[in-house]
Amino acid sequence: MKKIINTPNAPAPIGPYNQAVLVKDTLYISGQIPIDPATGELVQGDIKKETKQSMENLKAILEEAGMTFEDVIKTSIFIADMHQFSQINEVYGTYFDADTAPARETVEVANLPKFVNVEISMIAVK
Repeated sequence: MKKIINTPNAPAPIGPYNQAVLVKDTLYISGQIPIDPATGELVQGDIKKETKQSMENLKAILEEAGMTFEDVIKTSIFIADMHQFSQINEVYGTYFDADTAPARETVEVANLPKFVNVEISMIAVK
């Protein structure tokens, strides 16, 4: 049985999906882009700030499900420009302990929703 997870502390979905779905002990979080949930506006112009906003959105969803970044087992990062990887990685790394960090892939893509520079999704297990 699945449980839908949504919180006002992360951006509302911009399509026919939910912020996350919990199945037993596994949480599947939809890709988060740098939208400030308080204003509904995109955070733009600085890839570090964009990445931080995406991660904060993910944090809010994890918290709504009673989880933390320690519970994350897999992340997927989609970026518009692989040249920004090191800056994205720098911010991303502050949310995890290097010894217990999750599995991950980072993929450069042609376009992302709202033409943002970064989108991150996660899978977590309690």
